Amino acid sequence: MIRTLLTARWVVGHQAGHHVLLQNGQVVFEGDRIVFVGHVFPGEVQQRRDYGTALIAPGFIDLDALGDLDTTILGFDNHPAWQKGRVWPQTYMDRGPVEMYTPAELEFQKRYGFAQLLRNGITTAVPIASLFYRAWGETPDEFAGAADIAAELGLRVYLGPAYRTGNLVVQPGGTITEFYDEPRGLAGLDAAEAFCRAHEGRAGGLVRTMLAPDRVESCTETLLRRTAAAAEALDVPLRLHCCQSRMEYDRVVARTGQSPPEWLAGLGLLSPRALLPHGTWVSGSRGVGRPGRDLEILRDTGGTIVHCPIVSARGGRALDSFAKYRRMGIRIGMGTDTWPPDMVANLQAGAMLCRVMEGDPGAASAADLFDAATIGGADALNRPDLGRLQPGAAADIVVFDFSHDRIGQVIDPVQTLLVGGSGRDVRDVVVNGRFSVVDGHIHGMDMQAAHVQAQTQFNRMMARYPERTLAHPKLETIFRPSYPVVGGP
Repeated sequence: MIRTLLTARWVVGHQAGHHVLLQNGQVVFEGDRIVFVGHVFPGEVQQRRDYGTALIAPGFIDLDALGDLDTTILGFDNHPAWQKGRVWPQTYMDRGPVEMYTPAELEFQKRYGFAQLLRNGITTAVPIASLFYRAWGETPDEFAGAADIAAELGLRVYLGPAYRTGNLVVQPGGTITEFYDEPRGLAGLDAAEAFCRAHEGRAGGLVRTMLAPDRVESCTETLLRRTAAAAEALDVPLRLHCCQSRMEYDRVVARTGQSPPEWLAGLGLLSPRALLPHGTWVSGSRGVGRPGRDLEILRDTGGTIVHCPIVSARGGRALDSFAKYRRMGIRIGMGTDTWPPDMVANLQAGAMLCRVMEGDPGAASAADLFDAATIGGADALNRPDLGRLQPGAAADIVVFDFSHDRIGQVIDPVQTLLVGGSGRDVRDVVVNGRFSVVDGHIHGMDMQAAHVQAQTQFNRMMARYPERTLAHPKLETIFRPSYPVVGGP
């Protein structure tokens, strides 16, 4: 095994359970493990890389990582969702929902998404994709292919096909109802369990598995109870989008007489293995008048809130607040969930939103957010070998280039990253001791050609929006331009 030594102006090391900054530090790894973090390595090395004015840091852990072509741009200025094709109309349900992507397109989307995660310094990903464009759920076969892609690219992943027992439907008059097909959802859970048993630990442990029920309002009690039991039996994480919208919160209360956290706790689904994006609609937060102990339930059951500040803010929402959740002892990790899959941008947005919500510039520090994206994610996955650079930890490393003139002035590298940095500053990425990204490039991938293909697939999917939109309006009516378009073909 080759022993490799990395040096840079700054290194985020880890001592006594906390990150520390090492000036002119060194990181040495051999095989897939870190063997030294400090200043003067006493042994011999076979390979050296000096990055100069750069920051060497633990790789980010993305608990809600975009593995898809992101369609949230279609909802950025086009509202309400039920009039713009983001809730299936009854006419579409009557015809039978269809797959809007071919198997080859789904495979490409995962390759494209995984590559973008790596290029943004994300070394461990729990991928997410939308089910709005699927006939129902995801399939084990496509995720077996996703495991192959992750192993090929060198991305650490937790994979599992998403499943559900229901979805929302908008009726001709605009009323939103619910549709359930529990046998189909339970068959999806059975397939997901089989996937976990077949693929856990593949690629030398680079590929792990999880259970992924879609979201609270699309799941029945039986599905969630069985999911909780299966996750316990398989000893895998489970991820369930939770407390992310007013519609979800109100519908769960109307259906069960309980808030989403109250209901999930009673079903046994909340536990330290639960990953819960986004956690913004809870009792006591702005817009929720119903009294309750939602945050206390989330804290006491040990699940992890997956904070995705950019996508929440685009929807007019924020944690109320990141600092409050931390003070209460709620576990928090980070997710990107949308384009761009830029964890640095999410850390920046998370810090700013917290300060606004608290009305206090000292409410959240750069270190607080950086911890959530590294240590917080590792703890959520029960992986003490991830999210920190220390001897014995996995060699998952990201190098940020600070030598260019766009970074601004530097007094502290982590603070500078959260003020003037971005995912585009990622230079090299090491996952499990392998250089997955070198000088911003992934070996064997033509990202410009992939970008063209992604846009072509996106255009083809968008052109089919009228068939799945209430009253089937023309495309230009669904997605209006920011300004009148003049000229062109």
